[in-house]
Amino acid sequence: MEAVELSPEFWFGKRVLLTGHTGFKGGWLALWLQSWGAQVTGFALAPATRFSLFELARVHEGIDSRIGDLRDLPALQQVMADAQPEIILHLAAQPLVREGYSDPLGTYATNVMGTLHLLEAMRRTGGVRACVVVTTDKVYANNEWAWPYRENEPLGGHDPYSSSKACCELLSQSYAASYFPAARHAEHGVAMATARAGNVLGGGDFSADRLVPDVLAAWSRGEPVTLRYPQAVRPWQHVLEPLAGYLQLAQGLYEQGPAMAGAWNFGPSDADTCNVGDVVARLAHCWPQAAGLKIEPSELHEAGLLRLDSSRARQLLGWQPHWSLDECLRRTVDWHTAWQRGDDMRVATLAQLADYRGQA
Repeated sequence: MEAVELSPEFWFGKRVLLTGHTGFKGGWLALWLQSWGAQVTGFALAPATRFSLFELARVHEGIDSRIGDLRDLPALQQVMADAQPEIILHLAAQPLVREGYSDPLGTYATNVMGTLHLLEAMRRTGGVRACVVVTTDKVYANNEWAWPYRENEPLGGHDPYSSSKACCELLSQSYAASYFPAARHAEHGVAMATARAGNVLGGGDFSADRLVPDVLAAWSRGEPVTLRYPQAVRPWQHVLEPLAGYLQLAQGLYEQGPAMAGAWNFGPSDADTCNVGDVVARLAHCWPQAAGLKIEPSELHEAGLLRLDSSRARQLLGWQPHWSLDECLRRTVDWHTAWQRGDDMRVATLAQLADYRGQA
């Protein structure tokens, strides 16, 4: 196994199927891929929020954007047949913990059956060489212990969202073992991996029940932000950090095959693993009109402590984070204020992406 140097030349002209391209992470990744000349086909539901990175940054420009539902297997098979992808980056999901509580059937249908449909469409179509299924840091059976979780720790998931993503891990392992085993790679040519990232931040996230979007929305109205669990510790990172990892991982799977298969963590440095209250305090330094906060505890279960061990990605893949939490928060506020000024957000988003790539 060799470390992977992320290469624009590798991605130029590659046929890529990106699910979830209308979402926050998917939008940034679509822009990154199209800026490097990849032939991107996106498949996702229409944006779920009033404002979205997809619309503000005109993510659809330069890609084949298909609006559809992962739960529709025939539609997904048609997209797969049309795109003939060499690489699949599967980001589409119901991504919110609280939404999982309110709509468990929809959450499992999208996250589990949607992933099953994707893998089955891939199996039936053929031609794919690398597939990265993105899950979450919440797939672990969280014992609230002090040390970070490694990829070989037991899977679990207390709430429906976390559980559904752990199911995706098991499903991906099953398909890899049943249909794309390493011993027969020369026959089928497919290498698969799953990617588990921490809590991502950055410009263009307008989802409800996410910390920074809720904070900036409240402060923009001159209101204090409401926190449910300020002592909760999470692995915070800018959205571009794990996306770089996904790209390195996909490139590694394509070039090195099953040697890069399995599960991978992409988390921040230990210094950037802090609690919710600390993140809000740091964010206030970037936002002069900060209106403070108030505490309203939730009855829903939330983990108090969660950290990731990314040693495998750092040592074997050559991935590492480049922006500190403070830099991440500054970039997030810069994007948000540019949007409020009425700037061209495609230009602003691509500029931040170029800045990150220049430091990576």
